[in-house]
Amino acid sequence: MAIEKDLQNIRRAVEEHLSAINENTEEIQSLFDYLNEAEMKMDKLSQRLDHLQLSLGQPMEKPGIAPLTHVERKVFLVLYTEETPLSQKEIVERSGFSADFVRECISSLIKKGVPLQRSFFNEQIFLRLNPQFKELQAKENLINLSLQSFME
Repeated sequence: MAIEKDLQNIRRAVEEHLSAINENTEEIQSLFDYLNEAEMKMDKLSQRLDHLQLSLGQPMEKPGIAPLTHVERKVFLVLYTEETPLSQKEIVERSGFSADFVRECISSLIKKGVPLQRSFFNEQIFLRLNPQFKELQAKENLINLSLQSFME
């Protein structure tokens, strides 16, 4: 009986030890996955920084912009006429559209190739047009901001 009791105690101790090993293995795997994810993000960030450094001081290539709808042109014009970055709330106020609609328009502008710059301040996102693109727009009217286009 004493031997059975001792064997049960040993079995319980081994099971507890195995359980602790499994928990540690899961924690190590989780940390390893987290580190791999962080490393991938750092690589992407490094690539973006390299691209930025290469493009600094070089003239902007003429981007291919898909035609904008009448409403997208209005949101674009709000961004185009401002020198400082605007919050979404400011874009909503100046365009007269709803917040959801402005969010969709901004997403659409980005998808169509309009280069917007984002910045963060006080947990808010601010948007503005890329200054080089703005200059290119002034020279070549890539978006077709004619009076006629607003009357259509």
